[in-house]
Amino acid sequence: MGDLPEPKAIVTISPTNSTNSIQHKRDRRLSSLVGLDQKMLRKNKKQIKLANRRASTIPEEPDGPSTSVETSNDIMIGEGPTFHRTMTSLEKLHVIVGYALSRPGIRDEIFCQICKQVTNNKNELSRKRGWILMAICLGIFPPTDLFMRYLRNFIRQGPAEYSTYCMERLRRTLTNGARGEPACWVELDACRSRKPVQVKVSLPDGRSLNLQVDSASTSGEICSSIARTTGIRDDFGFSLYIAIHDKMWSLGSKGQHLMDSIFLCEQDVRQKGGEEQGAPWRLSYRKELFPPWPGGLDPAATDLTYSQVISSLQSGEYQSDKEDDFVQLAAMHYFVKFGSESSSEKARQVVKECINTNLIETKSEPRWIQMVTAAHTQGGYIKSQKSTAAVKQELVDYARRTWPMFFSRFFEVSYRSGPPLPHENLILAVNWSGVSFCESMERVCMEVPYAEMTDIIISEEDPCPVVSISTLRGDITLGAEKGAEFVEMVGGFLDGLKQRSACGVALHDANKQDDPMFLSYRRGDILLLHRDDEFSQESGWLTATNERTGQTAAISTDAIMVLPAMSRPTDDTLNLLNLNPAQKRKSKDELVTDRVTLINLKEFSFEYFRDPMKGGKGGAGGREKLWANTRVPLKQPLLRSLAGNTQLSSLAMQAFTAIMKYMGDYPVKQVRSPLELTNQIFGPPTQHPALRDEIYCQIMKQLTNNNNGVSLERGWQLLWLCCGLFPPSETLLKHTQRFIESRPREPLSATSLQRLRSILSVTPRLLPPHQVEVDAILQNSTQLFHKVHFPNDLTEIFEVTTTTKICDLCRQIASHLRLNSADGYSLFVKTSSKVLSLDDHQYFFDNLRQTTEATRNKKEKKPKEGVQLTNPYLVLFMRKLWFNVVPGKDVTADLIFHFPQERPKYLRGYHNCSREDMLTLAGLLFRVKVDSDRSQFVMIPRMLKELVPDDQMKLMSPDDWKKHIISSYNKQAGISVEEAKVSFLRHIAAWPTFGCVFFEVKQTSDRSLPSIIRIAISKQGVSIINPMTKRSSWPCIPSVRSPTGQAAAPTST
Repeated sequence: MGDLPEPKAIVTISPTNSTNSIQHKRDRRLSSLVGLDQKMLRKNKKQIKLANRRASTIPEEPDGPSTSVETSNDIMIGEGPTFHRTMTSLEKLHVIVGYALSRPGIRDEIFCQICKQVTNNKNELSRKRGWILMAICLGIFPPTDLFMRYLRNFIRQGPAEYSTYCMERLRRTLTNGARGEPACWVELDACRSRKPVQVKVSLPDGRSLNLQVDSASTSGEICSSIARTTGIRDDFGFSLYIAIHDKMWSLGSKGQHLMDSIFLCEQDVRQKGGEEQGAPWRLSYRKELFPPWPGGLDPAATDLTYSQVISSLQSGEYQSDKEDDFVQLAAMHYFVKFGSESSSEKARQVVKECINTNLIETKSEPRWIQMVTAAHTQGGYIKSQKSTAAVKQELVDYARRTWPMFFSRFFEVSYRSGPPLPHENLILAVNWSGVSFCESMERVCMEVPYAEMTDIIISEEDPCPVVSISTLRGDITLGAEKGAEFVEMVGGFLDGLKQRSACGVALHDANKQDDPMFLSYRRGDILLLHRDDEFSQESGWLTATNERTGQTAAISTDAIMVLPAMSRPTDDTLNLLNLNPAQKRKSKDELVTDRVTLINLKEFSFEYFRDPMKGGKGGAGGREKLWANTRVPLKQPLLRSLAGNTQLSSLAMQAFTAIMKYMGDYPVKQVRSPLELTNQIFGPPTQHPALRDEIYCQIMKQLTNNNNGVSLERGWQLLWLCCGLFPPSETLLKHTQRFIESRPREPLSATSLQRLRSILSVTPRLLPPHQVEVDAILQNSTQLFHKVHFPNDLTEIFEVTTTTKICDLCRQIASHLRLNSADGYSLFVKTSSKVLSLDDHQYFFDNLRQTTEATRNKKEKKPKEGVQLTNPYLVLFMRKLWFNVVPGKDVTADLIFHFPQERPKYLRGYHNCSREDMLTLAGLLFRVKVDSDRSQFVMIPRMLKELVPDDQMKLMSPDDWKKHIISSYNKQAGISVEEAKVSFLRHIAAWPTFGCVFFEVKQTSDRSLPSIIRIAISKQGVSIINPMTKRSSWPCIPSVRSPTGQAAAPTST
C-alpha cells in the first residue's frame, strides 16, 4: 500500500543454498501438474512433500527450516532476508496470499488488517492499493463464516467503484472454493483496471475463442462455455489444456482453477530469468477421454475430435507399428475432404495433412500417395455412399480403438497388493477399455477390463488415500494421492456400464413359479436385461429374460450381478464368476465384517412378534424372517398385540406395503408421490397410538440386512421422519436407540437419535409429515426452512423443526426483527379462498397442514393415483391483537406491521373521520408515496385511491383534492417517509376503531340496519357498524368461530 518505506539494505544469499534449491522447487511444482503422458517418459522423479505449505513463490527465499519463514500454531517468526530488500508488488502479494493459503487460520486476520488500513486513509494512492489488495485476496480465499457478515458489510460501505467488484469476487470464490496458489501477474493487472481477464483458447480445428475469465474461473466453467459457444451437446471427455514451452498438461473439466496453472507457468518463466508478464502460456481445448459406451451423435463434438486426430497424426503424436493404421485414416480423411473424387494432387495434399514428415521420409512420398489412393478407391464408404459425418465418426472411433493410451487420464500410484508386478511405483491409465498399469507409455504391465471389476472403494484414513479394486481375479490395493478422483471416474464408468448393460448373472436360486410376476432362476444363470420404462435399476427392480428357460419377469437387483459390459462377456470372464464356496464365503465375510455388531430386533421379536407363519421356508430361520429385510408384503402385522384387531391389522399391512414402495422394495407400475406414501405410513399411527411400535418395527425390519443402497437410504429417511413424529413405547425404546446407535456411519443416524430424544420430552405430532418435511428429507437435508411474508411485502426465510410450535416461531421472528415484544403477533395462512389464523399452541407443521387441507375446495376432483396434490398457500406474520399499541414506541413494528395493516382499512372507508382528518392523512400518505419529489403533484388526481377513503372521493372534485393535499403536504415539510408513516398512525390511534378487525356480514334480523353490516372487533369489545352512517353500537356478542374452529383473519389482509 506504500505506507512503509522500502528497505535499502540488501542481504546476500548463498547461490548454493538458494538458487539451486529454488530451481528444484520450481521444477517440482510445475511438473506436479504436467500431464502424466509426458511424466511417464521421465524416470527417478523425486517426490518431496512439505507439511502444510507448498514450495516458496519467492525466488530469494531459501530452503531449510532455519531461514525462510518459520511458523508455529500461534505466531510466525524469522521472516528472513526476503523482507529486507525491495520487492515487486507481485512478490508482496505472493507473501501475503502465501501465508493465507498455508495457514487458513490467519485469513480473517489478513482481511482485518486490510480493512484497518483502508479505513480513514486520506492517502488516495494507499487507499486504492488497499482495495486492490482486498479484491485480490477475495478472489483467492474467502473469510471464515465468523467474519463473513462483517466483511460483507464493510465492503458494501466501501467506495462504489470497488464495492460491487469485491462483492462479486467474494461470491465467485465462495462458489468455486479457495485457490491453491497465490495471485499471478494476469490477476494483478486485471484487478488494477477492475476488468475481466481475456484469454484465448485454441480449438483442434484451428479456430480460437476469446473468453472472459476471473480469479475463480475453473476448467469446468471454461469447458462449459466453450461447449455452448461451439454447439457441443455431449462434452464428456473434453478438457482444458495449458502449455508453456515444451510442457503441456490437462486441467480436466471440473474444479481445477485456471489462475493456479497460470501462476505456475509464470513462475517457470521467472525461474529461467524472464518476467511474469511475458510468460508464453497457451490454452487449448481437446478430447482427453472417451466413455466405455458408444457416444451420442453430436456433430460438433465429432468434428472437433476429428480435427484433433488429423493434426495429431500429422505431428507424429500418434505412433503405430502398422502402416495400415495411417493409411486407413488417411483414406477416410481423403473421402471426408474430397468425396469419391480421385487424383494424384488430391492424394498428395491428404498425405501432407495426415502423415508425419518422418514417415514420409522413411518411404517415398509417391509410395504413400499410391497406398492412400488405393485405400480410398477400395474403401467401403464409397460404395455404400456413406455421409461425410458418418465417415468422420468412423475415423474418430478407429483412433479411439487404435490408440486408447492417447485418450486416457493418468494417475500416479504405489502398488501395495495384488498380482505380482515388477515395480511398486506405477502409473494408471484410465480409458474406455479399462485400467492399465504402466511403467511408461510403451510398457503396460497389466490391464484390467471393466467387465472383470466388481467394486472400487477408497479409504482416506491414512495420510495417502488407499484405493481397493475388487476384481473377479482378486483384490488390488493401491496408494494414490488423487485416489478420490480416480475412484470417482472408474466408479462412474462402472455405474454407467451397469445402467446400460444387457447382461447379468444370477447370484442364487429362486423358485417363483407360484407368482409369474417374479423371475425364477438358478445360481449362475445368464440373464438378459431389458431396458424399458416399467422398471429401472434405481428402483431396485429390473425386467430380465432367463437365457436358460426363456422366462421374462421382474427380478430384484439384489439377486443379480449386473455385469459392467456393453456386450456379452467372454466365457473366460463368466467362468471367473464360478468361485468355490470357500472363496465365496471369504469374500462375503470381508464385505460384512462391519455388520456383525449391528443391533437388530431379533431379541425383541422373540417376545413381542407374532409366530412365523406355518409353511414358511427356511425352517428355524423362519423367526428371523420377521425382523430382517424382505421383498414380500406382510400378510399379518409383526406385533402380537395387533393380532386380534382387524382394523389396525389392515392399516399395519397397508403401511408396510407403502414402506416397501417408498424404499423401492416393491415393484410398482404407477409411481406414487412420496407425500402420498408417507401419509399412508404415518397417518394411521398418528391417529392410533397402538400402531406406533408396529411402524417403528416395520422400518427397522426393512433396514436390517439390506444391501440395496437406494433402499437403505430411503429407509433411513422414513426412520428420520418417524423419530420426529412420535416415540416408541418404553418396551421398544431401548431397542430403537441401540439400533440407531450401532449405525453411526449412516448419514441420518445422529440426527435421528437426536429427534428421538427430543420427541420423548414433548407431545407427539397429530398429523403425518408436511410436504416441506418430506421434500427436505428426500434431499437428505435435516434442516427445515419456511418462507414468512410480512405486511410490508417483504419476506424472510426461517428455520423450523418438526416440533416447532407456532408461538415459538412467533418469538423467533420477533427476535429476528428486533421487535419490542412478540405479544399480539400471530401467524396466518392465506389460501386461494381465505385467510385463517394459526393456533399458537399447536405444532407449526400440524396446524399448517390442518388449515390448508380444511380450506381446500370440496368440489376439487380427487387427483389421479400417483399425482401429488399441492395446496398453494402463504404464511403471513401480522399483528393480531392491538393491546397497548402506541405509535412511535416501537418504530420497527410501526413500519413493518402497523402502517401496512392500518392503511388498507383507512382507504376502504372503515373509519369515521372528518374532512380535516382526511386532508391531513392524505398529505402524509402522499409523502409516503413520493417522499420529497414535488414533480409528482400533477399525478395526485390519479393517485386519489391511494390517498383518500373510497367512499369519500366524491366529496370534492379531483382538482380540489389536489389543491388541499398539496397544502397539507407543504405544511408537513421536513419529515421523512418513516416519520410520515408514524404520524399517520398517531393520528388514527385516537379513533375508537383503531386496530379493529373488520368483517362484512349479511344480517336479516334488524330492519333498522342495512342488509350488509360491518362487525368490528377490538380491545373494547365487539361493535356493529352501519356502513352508510359509520355509527356503531356495542352489544354483547358471543365469540364467533370459523367453520374450521379457528379465528378468522381481518378482511384487510
